[in-house]
Amino acid sequence: MKRIVATAFARAGLAGNPSDGYFGKTLSVSIRDFAARVVVYDWPTLEILPSEQDHVRFDSLDELAADVRLNGYYGGLRLVKASLKKFHDYCVQDGIDLPPRNFSIRYETDIPRQVGLAGSSAIITASFRALMQFYGVDIPRHILPNWVLATEREELGIGGGLQDRVCQAYEGLVFMDFDQEKMLRDGFGHYEPLDPRLLPPIYLAYQARLSEVSAVVHNDLRKRWEAGDPQVVGAMLEFASYAQRARDCLVEGRTRELAAIMDANFDLRRRIIAISPENLRMVETARACSASAKFAGSGGAIVGVYPGPDVYTKLERELGRIGCRVIRPKVTAGE
Repeated sequence: MKRIVATAFARAGLAGNPSDGYFGKTLSVSIRDFAARVVVYDWPTLEILPSEQDHVRFDSLDELAADVRLNGYYGGLRLVKASLKKFHDYCVQDGIDLPPRNFSIRYETDIPRQVGLAGSSAIITASFRALMQFYGVDIPRHILPNWVLATEREELGIGGGLQDRVCQAYEGLVFMDFDQEKMLRDGFGHYEPLDPRLLPPIYLAYQARLSEVSAVVHNDLRKRWEAGDPQVVGAMLEFASYAQRARDCLVEGRTRELAAIMDANFDLRRRIIAISPENLRMVETARACSASAKFAGSGGAIVGVYPGPDVYTKLERELGRIGCRVIRPKVTAGE
């Protein structure tokens, strides 16, 4: 029996987000502390198995309500099912004849849900990777993010940009330039893997109860951007400049500049998007500890640079007091 295990890691945006959906630039890292894993093996019929996040038995109505708030009504099953359909679409479009083989597929994930760490796209990316290995299909690395995003947008109505999917496809530390001319001409941007050892010490802090559905944020921004809102249009250009500056300062060894760039990224976001008091408290608490802080994604998790071990200890203590877990994320180069 052929058994395949595929993985995709969580993602944290360091600079430039959310300009990735608006022909901007971003700098992101994949976080190996958290991952989605998909297992595929030969089976008489095509069967999608539920994970622990898709359970239908609860101890109380309160537990059911809490589960729906965190995982929605369909958990991750809809992500896997949509991935299978979109993978099939890719093969049909590319003229690939798949052999008549059925399989059983299941997923598991420990990526904290809805805190801006790209948990949904990780499940889809891992699903595509598992299917690619199972059928011996090669989707080029620069093309795969487009199909992951199309799965979310076209099949599930989830808004967003390419940052998460590119970072999960390339892994490690990645600079992305979604230049409009290149995107419209080629269908993909310029993606540059960088050496994660260029990074100064960074931390990640998250609190699941502050989760915010990213589609809500992205859908509102999309409407404003398409309407030509000068504040949003100008902000996207400025976000992109932060990503370029962050990339350049790392490559040129000016790592101390990254903290200020990350702070500026969040401060600009705050000017164009309403930030909940609880999320703002995370950022302000981290900055009071002498660390930089910005959202890792759409809210619920923050990432930043800290200058030394004493500051990290203080981050653990002060953010812990408001219910946050703090880690030094594992970031290594992709394969």
